[in-house]
Amino acid sequence: MSNSTVANPGATSGASLSDFVQLLKPITWFPPMWALMCGLVSGGMTPFQAPWLFLAGIVLTGPLVCGASQIINDFHDREVDALNEPNRPIPSGRISEATALRFSLIWSITAQAWSFMLGPWVAGATAIGLLLAWAYSAPPLRLKQNGWWGNLSVAVSYEGLAWITGAAIVIGGQLPNTSILLIAALYSLGAHGIMTLNDFKAIDGDIAVGIKTLPVQLGPERAARFACLVMIVPQLGVLWLIADWGHMVAATLVSILIAGQLLAMLRFLTNPRRLAPWYNGVGVTQYVAGMMVSALAMGGHFG
Repeated sequence: MSNSTVANPGATSGASLSDFVQLLKPITWFPPMWALMCGLVSGGMTPFQAPWLFLAGIVLTGPLVCGASQIINDFHDREVDALNEPNRPIPSGRISEATALRFSLIWSITAQAWSFMLGPWVAGATAIGLLLAWAYSAPPLRLKQNGWWGNLSVAVSYEGLAWITGAAIVIGGQLPNTSILLIAALYSLGAHGIMTLNDFKAIDGDIAVGIKTLPVQLGPERAARFACLVMIVPQLGVLWLIADWGHMVAATLVSILIAGQLLAMLRFLTNPRRLAPWYNGVGVTQYVAGMMVSALAMGGHFG
């Protein structure tokens, strides 16, 4: 930890609005906001039909819940960041530890309060998401230290709960039907593999600080094969379901997207450490496109 932070952890020196925005990490908001949109259209609505509801959901899943998770993570990773990213707001001393902790608590409470405007099941999903955010980063659980549980908690929060939130908004905050819950669960499970892909960029650092990601535990090659399996199998389940429900146009499109991912995986597996970022751009894009195709079909927007 930086000397300024150790010497005066209660003081905030030179903090600006941009420092607080940096803690919120807007770049991380896209996955839950996309899943929220999938939930919305799977429930039969488009953003243009109820723009204020859509905006309220986007604010909840992105800036509020995801933003809160990022503040919580930065606060509990401040000592590691002091070594690896000393210019971040907390280790640099621009935002004190005490201020960061207050910020994380206030933002979490704000997210939960906002969720009550959108109905009981939205509030329940938000509460689970916030609990997982704290469990992911904070002791004693600190799920992020183990790739099995940490990746699962993020996948559930960013994909499954966000999808359910979007669908629940459409029906006045109530529990979505079983079909929507099944599709949300499958895509959420597949997102565990996407989280594993993200861990390839910091294998050496994770080994140094004792974080047991799947690439650390299994080795890059085995972890890559496992990630591919976890991403593909749930999508095959989605494909079977939407075909069984008669959405043949969507099933055809999802089949094409799965085939594209399989081709990209063949290349990715030749050198997982080097090609993980490439696969994130090529393969994961097809994964999230399949999410929207499935959602549009379930919402009756096309076959």
